[in-house]
Amino acid sequence: MGRFALLLLLAFASLQLLCFAADDDTVFYESFDEPFDGRWIASDKDDYKGVWKHSKSEGHDDYGLLVSEKARKYAIVNELDKPVSLKDGSTVLQFETRLQNGLECGGAYLKFLRPQEAGWKPKEFDNESPYSIMFGPDKCGGTNKVHFILKHKNPKSGEYIEHHLKSPPSVPSDKLTHVYTAILKPDNEVKILVDGEEKKKANFLSADDFEPPLVPAKTIPDPDDKKPEDWDERAKIPDPSAVKPDDWDEDAPMEIEDEDAVKPEGWLDDEPEEIDDPEATKPEDWDDEEDGEWEAPKIDNPKCEAAPGCGEWKRPMKMNPAYKGKWSAPLIDNPNYKGIWKPQEIPNPDYFELDQPEFEPIAAIGIEIWTMQDGILFDNILIAKNDMVAESYRETTWKPKFEVEKEKQKAEEEATDSDGLSGFQKKVFDKLQILDLIEKAEKQPNITIGVIVSIVVINLTVFFKLIFGGKKQPKVEKKSEVAETSNNQTTSGEKAEEEEKEEAAAPRRRRRDT
Repeated sequence: MGRFALLLLLAFASLQLLCFAADDDTVFYESFDEPFDGRWIASDKDDYKGVWKHSKSEGHDDYGLLVSEKARKYAIVNELDKPVSLKDGSTVLQFETRLQNGLECGGAYLKFLRPQEAGWKPKEFDNESPYSIMFGPDKCGGTNKVHFILKHKNPKSGEYIEHHLKSPPSVPSDKLTHVYTAILKPDNEVKILVDGEEKKKANFLSADDFEPPLVPAKTIPDPDDKKPEDWDERAKIPDPSAVKPDDWDEDAPMEIEDEDAVKPEGWLDDEPEEIDDPEATKPEDWDDEEDGEWEAPKIDNPKCEAAPGCGEWKRPMKMNPAYKGKWSAPLIDNPNYKGIWKPQEIPNPDYFELDQPEFEPIAAIGIEIWTMQDGILFDNILIAKNDMVAESYRETTWKPKFEVEKEKQKAEEEATDSDGLSGFQKKVFDKLQILDLIEKAEKQPNITIGVIVSIVVINLTVFFKLIFGGKKQPKVEKKSEVAETSNNQTTSGEKAEEEEKEEAAAPRRRRRDT
């Protein structure tokens, strides 16, 4: 009994120590359980008219910071009790967002600001306020990424430069709560997690991971270097000794009439392809003086339906076997070719070596965004010095909400599936896992993009089949295969003429010139 009590005491002490360590590693945490007034300060700048609200997440009793209006700029900031150094050990930045009305164009990211000595004030917080790190979702037009931007000071020039993470993960395209985590390690490694799953791993000092790289190139092209006037970059040149053959006719047309073609039997030369609609009547409110002479709309001539064609028959065109086009001398290797000229490299005056990024401390957390959508909810913002603390918060604050939302979404999708075509399309795209393919394209672009292109081609084929599949094809008897191919081709000019005919089919109101 004494041994059991001792083990129980040790277990309790270990648990207490773990909880103490977790509390000690939590630098900042905002749950928004209580109204944010007093802790968070909204910007007074004229551009930022968006109203922040303390609101529940849809379907939950959990509160967050809500973007309440569409098409507005928003800015709000919370100062930390003391600045957080990013140079000491690991640092974890984590927060939740829920795009309750989706996100077509807007941001949902955080800015981790430098101390106010850098030149900003809470009431004047705007897009120019100096930050150390910007992290979170951004989506508009061709942009769809989870930003991670480090603003780093060049020790040579003193200039602060934005360094963007290359190939960042994409933003989840649903309306569920998602948690975004950035883990900064002392070995210069940074990891980006979405919903606890690692989506990107990079090294701050690698030129392959950040654009522009934190460490500049040792050499740069000499801006004063000029290409010599006699430098020849042409790999191939026309053969100066070549002569145009005597039988080369540059004036021969590309196409000629097919003399072997025969007018199909039963062709109605004297019948027009279109006639006035015999059932059309002039509208009662038609005024000849105001609207001009009324004309009946045109319809397809029914006599042409059973015939191979109507109107004047013309021989189809075929490719001219004598056509050669404009003659040009064949190309040969250029004996004076020197390659593509490049300026010589010189030492980069801004180059410096770096063992670790010169991280600026974080003194405040700001949200400064412009968005066309409302309903963006921020919650559970965390700064910690241990990634286990961030994982604990994900398990206790994010995961229960996400599971509830996921089940609700599943039920809604099953209800939608019963609506026929929309449900069928959803199942097809789910099986193809298009979103996963897009994400994996970052690592296997050749394979994945090929699959996506195939999907697009299939959908376009079905679309054009539905649109053009039922149209009647012209009937022309031809003995030449070349003539048949030529006659079936449709130019953009012919399509424009067809559109004009369709527009002319409707009764036209014409006003007299006054």
